[in-house]
Amino acid sequence: METIKKIVVIGPESTGKSTLCAKLAARYDTLWVPEYAREYLEKNGADYTFDDLLTIAKGQIELEDKITNELSGVDSLFIDTDMYVMKVWSEFVFNDCTNWILNRIAERKYDLYLLCDTDLPWVEDDLREYPDEKIRKTLFHFYKDAMVNQSTRWCIISGNYEQRFEKAVKFIEDSTTKKNVQK
Repeated sequence: METIKKIVVIGPESTGKSTLCAKLAARYDTLWVPEYAREYLEKNGADYTFDDLLTIAKGQIELEDKITNELSGVDSLFIDTDMYVMKVWSEFVFNDCTNWILNRIAERKYDLYLLCDTDLPWVEDDLREYPDEKIRKTLFHFYKDAMVNQSTRWCIISGNYEQRFEKAVKFIEDSTTKKNVQK
């Protein structure tokens, strides 16, 4: 069985993660894993509890595994959100995170991370909670701290949508040929 390169796109809400995943999946002729939280909250309402975050985390993993198992003849899979997002979300809102989420962070392996910066304009959405720029920057730094403290290669993706796409492609291409990638 061939190995699929798993590339995760993370960052605060309204930073272009889903748009970037869709564009990268089209570029590399593969599938991408959407953010399960959106589906869950649209179905169950935007008021959520600490326990809901565990349900969302499990749904995200199930969706990722389902799509991974459907892949055939492709080299990569793009993933909009992983357990680092669930950890930051849980700790920011509830000042706590379940061991289940922390254990998935330790167990699951990915090949690259793309960390989306907050320099895109905020797009209002019924499910988005943090339009305040200061909060968005705080959340970005939580994600950056998580990236610095793990071993998978990563880079910050910033600029307008086209610049983000170009930076992501360059990082992905460079990562297949270089061991040391600038962060």
